[in-house]
Amino acid sequence: MTLRGTALSDGRHSADRRPVMLVLRILIAVSLVVSAVIHFQLAAGFQQAAPAGIGGGNLFRIQGAVAVLAALYVLVRGTQPSFLLAAGVALASLVAVIAYRYIQIPAIGPIPSMYEPVWYTAKTITAVAEGLALILALAAYTLHRKSPR
Repeated sequence: MTLRGTALSDGRHSADRRPVMLVLRILIAVSLVVSAVIHFQLAAGFQQAAPAGIGGGNLFRIQGAVAVLAALYVLVRGTQPSFLLAAGVALASLVAVIAYRYIQIPAIGPIPSMYEPVWYTAKTITAVAEGLALILALAAYTLHRKSPR
């Protein structure tokens, strides 16, 4: 049994990471689901702003569905692609909430302008959840990548 960095070459290194990876997978999924639930709750109000076209509410519903699917993928598989998908979903959601908070983006085709220059509890919670999901997914990706095959 020899040491290689901090890992034992007999394979115990990856076994030691299993509990950490499981906790990361659960936390990533919970963060994505929190974001999804809030988006589903807010969807109806955002659809009223532009009932024609795609509408903000439908975009919120799509985001919620994609976040739930990414959360399930992370929980079921826990692979590098699942962590990258989770990070991508979280990043896209976080960028959108920050951009529409600080930048008055005009309507783009059927997508309405969703500029909302305020922070309120639900928006803050979803931004924190998305930021947390992003950081945790990137950490899980890195840890998974470094584990011996």
